Amino acid sequence: MATSTTSKNYKLVKRIKAESFNPEKLPAYSLCLQIGTRDFQFSVVSKQTSSCLYVEDYRLENIKTINTRLEAIQEIAEKHPFLGSNLWDNIKISFKSHKFSLVPAAYFLPEAASDYLALNSEIKTKIEEVYYYKHIASSAVNVFACDRKVISWAKSKYKQKSIQVIHQGSAFIEGMLKYDDHSHEKTMFCLVDKGILHVAVSQKQKLLYYNQFAARKSDDFLKYVMLVFKELKMSPKTNNLVIWGAIKNDAPHLQILKKYIRNISLGTKPNFLKFGSAFDDVQDHRYFDIYSIFLCE
Repeated sequence: MATSTTSKNYKLVKRIKAESFNPEKLPAYSLCLQIGTRDFQFSVVSKQTSSCLYVEDYRLENIKTINTRLEAIQEIAEKHPFLGSNLWDNIKISFKSHKFSLVPAAYFLPEAASDYLALNSEIKTKIEEVYYYKHIASSAVNVFACDRKVISWAKSKYKQKSIQVIHQGSAFIEGMLKYDDHSHEKTMFCLVDKGILHVAVSQKQKLLYYNQFAARKSDDFLKYVMLVFKELKMSPKTNNLVIWGAIKNDAPHLQILKKYIRNISLGTKPNFLKFGSAFDDVQDHRYFDIYSIFLCE
């Protein structure tokens, strides 16, 4: 069956397929989904070889409600030759959401998960569910809200599998800490994603800070980056800044950051996964959050 790439509600913007990908080997592969308000991506990873074998990136269009978003994702899965299969070794779903709270693991109580989140977010219990993820590489628990209907659909679609639900920020944090090169200095890592700026700071592979900001204009990026630099007592002259995401080398917000921060660079593909030649045409700083979902256990 051919994969449908366009409809009134979605458009396939990128497909990367490694030569070694074999749709008959799905039981040996991990399926990693990421769902946003206006986009949907998934990757396929071989656990045996720690290789990323496949990525598809969709832009969701004319989406005005949760229902139309779910309908678009359902249609993609139904028409896809293997996405809707129940044969996967495991399935992880990452949600993009501004409704999250990082709680120190020592103080976290599962039965109080909703209470932690209620401190800074309004949870619409009729349409949202509260989940939490205990980080592997740090002593933090990420409590977050996600669409109840999407979770229900996923559990119905992949009913033979146990689905792990995580937050985009958790994937980014796990990937960033795995990527960190044991620097003894504080390092800032940013992920730029459709008007949202994720900012994390680590030192000696320990998470010191994570937050996300709505950043539409170039000045917004500079404002929030410098704000975190100041809050964490970092120096724009000596501390490093690494940036991933949907950002061009000549993007205005990147150029303005370079005026104020001396050691700034675009991130590379993660070394915790292998990539075949099919990924050579993909910018190294793209899809870092998608790749990192695989790390979340």
